[in-house]
Amino acid sequence: MTQDELLFEFESFRGQLKSFVLRMTASVQDAEDIVQDTYIKAHAKIDTFKGQSSLKTWVFAIASNLARDLLRSKKRWPENVTDICKDAAMSNVQFFEEAMQIKATSPQGHFEIKEHIAFCFTCVSKALPLEQQLALFLKEVYGFKIKEIAHIIDQSDAMVKYHLHVGRSKMIEVFDHRCSLINKQGICHQCTELNGIFNPKQKAQEELVKIKMVKEAGNQDKEDLFDLRMKILQELDPFESGAAELQLHHLEHNRQVMEKHLEAGP
Repeated sequence: MTQDELLFEFESFRGQLKSFVLRMTASVQDAEDIVQDTYIKAHAKIDTFKGQSSLKTWVFAIASNLARDLLRSKKRWPENVTDICKDAAMSNVQFFEEAMQIKATSPQGHFEIKEHIAFCFTCVSKALPLEQQLALFLKEVYGFKIKEIAHIIDQSDAMVKYHLHVGRSKMIEVFDHRCSLINKQGICHQCTELNGIFNPKQKAQEELVKIKMVKEAGNQDKEDLFDLRMKILQELDPFESGAAELQLHHLEHNRQVMEKHLEAGP
């Protein structure tokens, strides 16, 4: 493969790669740096690419290794990350002022519930062990096959299936317990609360029914509702959507809050 062919193919999936790394790291800067470093490494090692996998799989393996190197030294986020970050935001006047400014001036400042559902999953998934988080995103959001994921994370097919089963089951359990969209006793109402702040004239329930993220919309079981979450993530580019700037501002806030929270310890 020539360098020109590498560049052409790399650009065809750069957006997916960047969103994947963002969802792993929860950091725009880290995502941009890792994507750039991935291309540099791929460019330097292109002679070692023998076509035993697709170029996309090979490149995602490079990016995944870089992300793992970065994340191994970091603690996992707690399952109640949204509660912790909400409490911090409520006492942060600057955060809300910046958010409202983005909403008022940016073409990517529209608040949509489905965007926040994707944002929430990114945050909560950081409670998973790293391999489970990697496998889940690669399979459920980016459509890689088991053997491709095994190549990317350098583990056996059986271990990939294990990571997927445990990671998926854990996320279903967490959202079933916490998310008021799918459980009336759920303790997290942030999607509807934020919709009330940013879209005071919009009826949140109507929007939720449109995207079928309530059991009443179709009597879905837990697995179906999880698949709907994954479909939302598949369809949204966190850098290019109509809510991108607003949600990335929110994500950076959460990242900073979690760094301080984890440094402080229990």
